[in-house]
Amino acid sequence: MQQWSNNSPMKNTCILFCLVVLMPFGCSESNTRMSTGRTRSFNGEYTGENLNRISFPIGGLGAGMICLDGNGAFSSVSVRNKPDVFNNPFMFAAFTVKGYKNASKILEGPVQNWKIYGSPGSANGSELLGCPRFETASFSARFPFGTVHLADPDMPVQVGITGWSPFIPTDADKSGLPAGVLEYTFTNTTREELSTVFSFHAENFMRVENPSEWGGDFVGGDTIMAMENGFVLEQSCLPDKPQYKGSFAIYTDAPGAVTDYCWFRGGWFDSRTILWKNIETGSTPDNPASAGSPGASIYIPLILGPKESKTVRVFMAWYVPHSDLRIGSGPGDKAMDVLLAKAKCTPGSSCCSPEITAAFYEPWYSGRFRDVREVAQFWKTNYEALRRETMLFTDAFYSSDLPPEVLEAVSANLGILKSPTVLRQKNGSLWAWEGCHDKSGCCNGSCTHVWNYAQAVPHLFPKLERTLRETEFLVNQGPNGHQTFRANLPIRRTANDWYAAADGQLGGIMKVYRDWRISGDSGWLKKLWPSVRQSMDFCIAQWDPRHTGTIEEPHHNTYDIEFWGPEALCTGFYLGALTAAIKLSEAIGEDISLYRELLENGRKQMETGLYNGEYFMQNVKWKGLSAPSPVDMARQSLNISYSPEALDILEKEGPKYQYGDGCLSDGVLGEWIARMCGMGNVIDDAKVQSHLLAVYKYNLKTDLSDHVNPQRASYAFGNEGGLILCSWPRGGQPVLPFVYSNEVWTGIEYQVASHLMLTGHVKEGLEIVRVCRARYDGRVRNPFDEYECGHWYARAMSSYGLIQGLTGLQYDAVTRTLIIDSKIGIDFRCFIATETGFGMAGLRRGKPFIDVRYGTVDVKSALVSGQVMELAH
Repeated sequence: MQQWSNNSPMKNTCILFCLVVLMPFGCSESNTRMSTGRTRSFNGEYTGENLNRISFPIGGLGAGMICLDGNGAFSSVSVRNKPDVFNNPFMFAAFTVKGYKNASKILEGPVQNWKIYGSPGSANGSELLGCPRFETASFSARFPFGTVHLADPDMPVQVGITGWSPFIPTDADKSGLPAGVLEYTFTNTTREELSTVFSFHAENFMRVENPSEWGGDFVGGDTIMAMENGFVLEQSCLPDKPQYKGSFAIYTDAPGAVTDYCWFRGGWFDSRTILWKNIETGSTPDNPASAGSPGASIYIPLILGPKESKTVRVFMAWYVPHSDLRIGSGPGDKAMDVLLAKAKCTPGSSCCSPEITAAFYEPWYSGRFRDVREVAQFWKTNYEALRRETMLFTDAFYSSDLPPEVLEAVSANLGILKSPTVLRQKNGSLWAWEGCHDKSGCCNGSCTHVWNYAQAVPHLFPKLERTLRETEFLVNQGPNGHQTFRANLPIRRTANDWYAAADGQLGGIMKVYRDWRISGDSGWLKKLWPSVRQSMDFCIAQWDPRHTGTIEEPHHNTYDIEFWGPEALCTGFYLGALTAAIKLSEAIGEDISLYRELLENGRKQMETGLYNGEYFMQNVKWKGLSAPSPVDMARQSLNISYSPEALDILEKEGPKYQYGDGCLSDGVLGEWIARMCGMGNVIDDAKVQSHLLAVYKYNLKTDLSDHVNPQRASYAFGNEGGLILCSWPRGGQPVLPFVYSNEVWTGIEYQVASHLMLTGHVKEGLEIVRVCRARYDGRVRNPFDEYECGHWYARAMSSYGLIQGLTGLQYDAVTRTLIIDSKIGIDFRCFIATETGFGMAGLRRGKPFIDVRYGTVDVKSALVSGQVMELAH
């Protein structure tokens, strides 16, 4: 994989970027890397203590994953349609050099500290920790490729392990395979021929275990099956547990492979003891498949000539066609509920017939492939082409002339798409959690107010993103325009019996505009437009019944509470949605004068009544509204109640959980999303810039040691830095401000950073990115798992907006226009993805160009900083 040497073109490009573009802002190569006191270069190699928490996702979009740790081990095996963060099965590779002392080792570096003590199950010991292993390890990421390098003074070989799975923007199917591969490369460092044996081993971790104090009590129906040059770990479907059915294939295409389908059967540690004796003696047993086999192995003898390198590929594929996931309720559920009751099935105890299993989530790949062998055959047959197409993405992305902290932030969070956060239904529609708890998804339903922030999917997989709009407007929306902001699973009509989320529903209208411009599909727009207009009219009636142009009625939002009275966050969404609706109505051929009137009223209110001369804020209002009192509203709210003490606060300052005169970090989020959606400025840009600079000034902390956070502090605390969600620099902090107000969320850090960049404040934006990524350097947190309410949290994909923040790159498929608004000079290239292809685009001496690497991109003209220009050839 690509690495930076001291004189590499990529490093020189970034030094030049810093000197020419960022030096006026006080940037240098040194402080780009070291401003947060780090000892590791952004987008560089991980070594030593920075390897401790690395767990790199490998798997398909919506198909589950395994993780490659920074030392070469495996963890977080989550292939059963749900997360299993601490599932670290007995699975490993080993290497033996015959004729050398101490030359049999598992292909892993030093054990991570967290596995020794304090992790689930560690008190009972872990057998793999006691196996000889390589003395040093390092890890580098070039998404979706993660590479481990191993070395040891006892071993006359150096080892590289590259793990990856296909990731090809525009093609969700190829990117959604339930599969991965590990490429083990061995280099003979001597001048003599070496006789060696590579081996790969796994217990049957697909078998389902009954909860037990000591473990080892399995439900039965597990087997290990033979396949060409490998084995399949199987668990059958039990009569009332179809979700147990699952297969995991491990195989190779290496010549001369020998498979042992049945380890030594015995008590205590017998099988593992004999297994290690086979490894250290260089034996290659070939026992046939037999009942009760505890595990299986692949052995590959290798002769390495002097200084010769050879690569062994270990393929993995899995197939878990059913689940026990059935979430939410709706008007069409009664018939299915009756059927489930007759079958004595409940979520968690379902039945095996197809009409029953279809009532629960089934993954996309279960409709594409019949079984794991078909997946495995497809993966092996198409391996070379899929690797080549994936490398086209990787090479293009990492060739971008962007600062290393930006490349790292964007690429690290693309791993969310390979995590269990994302599911894809059998019909191909996207559905997602907000994030993942250790053993279950967290916060269901493709939550609109969280997924508002995520910018990766609409650009990398636009067709998949549009399925989210279709769910929102055609499934989750009731006849009056009310949208349920959490979708059922399987996706079906919702009850529409709880609050709509103002930011989520209004953001969806803006995203319809964006998705139309990205796709150029006017037929799709016409199909959605009646529902979009109905949604807009609902929002007006629900939150702006007096047509003030602001959102003033109590409105639910991403902070899981209701804001009362006009405030900047959701009013910004309102103005953005009105702008989008006006543009869409013009495209459809309808004229809606009310929307224009409300937009003008709202602009005036936002720029005067909700702006204090430095930043935007909230006018708390709870009397004279159409809504019931806060006390009555609380009865149907999430975790809100009014005790006698809270009633005293209500009388003195109004409802709980407001921000009032606070400086809210995402206070102009609606404006940022409007820019991300290609709509330009909606409100006065000078005031927006002032707000963003106030956020930078007051909310960015380089040391949180003295910051009080009684909420969820582990996201950022102590001597770490972070962008807090809100501050009250002019006083007036409520007794009980909105929940989460003292926290730090990476998704908002990137959103603010991107918005600062869009407005020309590159130095400030990059500092926020550096402070954020410094917390995810592998020592304490996994660099590939930015968490909020759960692992691999979707909001963190706001990081993809950093690309647009620095370059202004967009492609408008409606007008076939390449749009560039560079904040990094007139000579750059950067990755760009569209509906039909991806590649590089940018400026050469001020002239626009596009270099398509995959698919096609039909560009008719270019718009550079608002000026029409011809493309350079």
